[in-house]
Amino acid sequence: MKRYFLGVDIGGTKTHALLADEQGNVVGFGRAGPGNHEVVGYDGLASALCEAAGQALSEAGATRERVAGAGFGVAGYDWPSELPPTMEAIGALKLSCPVKVVNDAVIGLVAGAEAGWGVALVAGTSNNCWGMDESGRLGRVTGGGSRFGEYGGAIELVNQAIIAIAKAWSRRGPETALTAAFAEHFGVENASQLLERIQLGRYHPGPSLAPLVFRIADEGDRVARDLIRWSGEELADLALGVIRQLDLAQRAFDIVLVGSMFNGGSHLMKPLQARILAEAPAARFVRLTAPPALGAVLLGMQAAGLNGRARRQRLFNAWLAETGDKEYVARNK
Repeated sequence: MKRYFLGVDIGGTKTHALLADEQGNVVGFGRAGPGNHEVVGYDGLASALCEAAGQALSEAGATRERVAGAGFGVAGYDWPSELPPTMEAIGALKLSCPVKVVNDAVIGLVAGAEAGWGVALVAGTSNNCWGMDESGRLGRVTGGGSRFGEYGGAIELVNQAIIAIAKAWSRRGPETALTAAFAEHFGVENASQLLERIQLGRYHPGPSLAPLVFRIADEGDRVARDLIRWSGEELADLALGVIRQLDLAQRAFDIVLVGSMFNGGSHLMKPLQARILAEAPAARFVRLTAPPALGAVLLGMQAAGLNGRARRQRLFNAWLAETGDKEYVARNK
């Protein structure tokens, strides 16, 4: 009987499911909305799982009984206390196979690292960092963002830009072209109007404004460049914490870079790389171009006792052929 392996990437905005056979051919793909329990609750997690996995199984013409192993990368699964309700939500799939459940950063690491272990550094809407050594030992930050002093994602960068604009307005900091750029974006005349409306809750600058900060930096604004350098150094700090936890500083390993912030260019990458390489000189920086759900498939294979590493490249090529989503690779290089 043909065996299949399910991998699901569960995020705060979307859920992707991949179904592969034993040879590494992608036979089914499914999409659903957000599944992070912090966003939609555990009932929402179960619903997203059933929708995405159901689509993948239906496309393959397979039943749940044929799934021999399943891996799940779950955004919002950060602490041991969250495992029981997460497993209960996964139970809605009615799988009878072994499963592996990890934070969603880990499946990016498994998908992107050549050896399947190392460090995954995430900088998208916010930030996160997880690592794994070859024995499977995990290292991590909290994933709680600025509350726990973890910075470097788009929302943290934009928040710092607003602070810089406020400091320039009150003469506590240098003038910056960010003021005019943000005022133009929101359709106001000056910093006073901008700050007033932000404070009164009329405007809500969010992570989508991060590219604006990068543009102003590219145009030569020193304040914007300093903010992006700060983001790079803060992201490096996250990675170094995980590197120390796993005793990787003197070893060669991959740091898999996941998220849109890494499209920002040298203003971010140079300080990030310099700080990490000063402590871990053999670290290699790898931009994730494979879908994280592929890493979840590999975990599903491992859960079933199958070595999936030899199938990694075939899975990636098969995913491209199955979905036609070559734009994913271009966006994430």
